[in-house]
Amino acid sequence: MGLPVVYAVLGVASVGLALWSKKLRRLPLTEPLVALLLGIALAQAGVLGGSGALGWDEKERDTLLLETSRLLLAASVMAAALRFPTTSLRAVVRPVAWLLVVVMPAAAVVSGALSLTLGLPLALAAVLGACLSPTDPVLASSVVTGDVAQRSLPQRLRTVLTAESGANDGLALPLVAVAVSLALPARDVGHELALLAWEVGGAVVLGAAAGLAVAAGRRAATRHRDLDDGPALVLTLLLAVATLGVARLAETDGVLAVFVAGIAYGARTEASTRSRQDAVDEAINRYAVVPFFALVGAALPWSEWARLGPTVVLVVVGVLLLRRLPVVLASRAPLGMPWRDAAFAGWFGPMGVSAVFYLVHAREQGVHDPRVFAVGMLAVAASTVVHGTTAAPLARLYARRSDG
Repeated sequence: MGLPVVYAVLGVASVGLALWSKKLRRLPLTEPLVALLLGIALAQAGVLGGSGALGWDEKERDTLLLETSRLLLAASVMAAALRFPTTSLRAVVRPVAWLLVVVMPAAAVVSGALSLTLGLPLALAAVLGACLSPTDPVLASSVVTGDVAQRSLPQRLRTVLTAESGANDGLALPLVAVAVSLALPARDVGHELALLAWEVGGAVVLGAAAGLAVAAGRRAATRHRDLDDGPALVLTLLLAVATLGVARLAETDGVLAVFVAGIAYGARTEASTRSRQDAVDEAINRYAVVPFFALVGAALPWSEWARLGPTVVLVVVGVLLLRRLPVVLASRAPLGMPWRDAAFAGWFGPMGVSAVFYLVHAREQGVHDPRVFAVGMLAVAASTVVHGTTAAPLARLYARRSDG
């Protein structure tokens, strides 16, 4: 009975979320938050995870989380790349670069330093901080898309948050890889750095080539009337999956390659076509998160949290408040943002799918200390709840302050 119950609960919930999708964006509620709560409920009822009908061991859990998060990230960063015209993205290169080069490493340092209070060794704290450093494109999309965001937030602010969340999921890989190398002394750090150079540089080249090639192919197919309307709408999703697969075969950063492919494709595609494809990508992205966050809810390590004690709650609260907000506020000048914009951008740096991906990736690479995974998953759950419930109210507050 386990699998039919999961299908029924998640299916009915997804239909309800779709039918009230506009109203949902006005409430302190998001699809990931609803799915997370459903996953917790299913697990506690013994239907999903643990000792339930769909119980899994640790290896099965990690495989499920790693591959589903990888696919969801690919779809999310493709949607982020298509959300705004390339001219808008070019206009925010400086603030996005600052967020990637300064704010993201600072977030890793702050998160890692806070986790030292739990007794983690310095190297493991660095791994945890690196995993929590990127801004999640899935949770960020609930902040920058929809009627409330479009009416309340200026396009420049939404563009900055979109471009950052799309780019930093792939660019967090060097931080994670260096931290993992420090945590596993048997590794040759020089060799790891050479691999990282290929993973990042190769991803940029491969992604650009894939995006430009598919854009050229779409124009040729349209000119010869070989491309039907239906396949045209899902072409960018197919591009995302293809780029992800080729990048993994080439041993480059697949998520970064997909984002670059989306940028390159959008630069060579007219606005009307890109807008229709982005709408389809966004819709699929919004409801693909339901099964994923239900899986996350079922995989939450309650017993590990109990062993860590109440200190872990204080650590996660510190991560939410200090990981990003103070650094962004202090960076108003290079970001070119007034206080209000900097406060909004500093608060909305959610941890979600990308953090789960890197936490499981670190385990796959050999970092098996359960405390790293436990603290990271608590931060993801807390971010999903806190950022999900504050997105719409703070966007409306931003609009009221602007009107005033």
